[in-house]
Amino acid sequence: MDGSRRAKQRFWRWRNNPLRRRGDIVEAWVVLAVWVVTAVGGAVVGLVTAHAADEVFARQRAERSPVRAVLLADVPRSVAGVGTSSDKTAARVRWTDPDGSVHTDRTLVDTGLKAGSRIVVRTDGRGEITGEPPSRTEAAVEAGVLATGAALAFAGLVCGAGALARWRLERQRIEQWGREWDLVGPQWGHKTG
Repeated sequence: MDGSRRAKQRFWRWRNNPLRRRGDIVEAWVVLAVWVVTAVGGAVVGLVTAHAADEVFARQRAERSPVRAVLLADVPRSVAGVGTSSDKTAARVRWTDPDGSVHTDRTLVDTGLKAGSRIVVRTDGRGEITGEPPSRTEAAVEAGVLATGAALAFAGLVCGAGALARWRLERQRIEQWGREWDLVGPQWGHKTG
């Protein structure tokens, strides 16, 4: 027996099996397709997601600019209330855009600051206060997490579709066995019971 035939037999033994059914071949191809689509599609989905997330974070870093603002009221050292953390609390600040327009808004500031203190806030393209964009390292980690999640979600969908296809094939085999038994069973003689 030559090497190619031996390899073919080793990997596709069921092809020469006299008991194989059409559904067995279809199921084997479904399993192979699920693995290939999961591997290739998951990688593509992950890469596309990581690239898209990285673009969003880069745009945020480009659009969000630091602006000097002035605190409008004293912020006591120990503040307890809604919207506070242990060392920050919401307070009103005022800043001037490069075009000369003056804005006031609330933002989180360190506790214990006096009115008139200068702080740095981030503003977006519309001149509204926004959070600091993620650094390149933080963006890379977050893009990786998002890519992994997207790839896993894609793999779950593909595996679920493959499981559904295999379940339907199994149902068809059971129905076929039932029909065949209805034809062959009476030929076996008397029934017990």
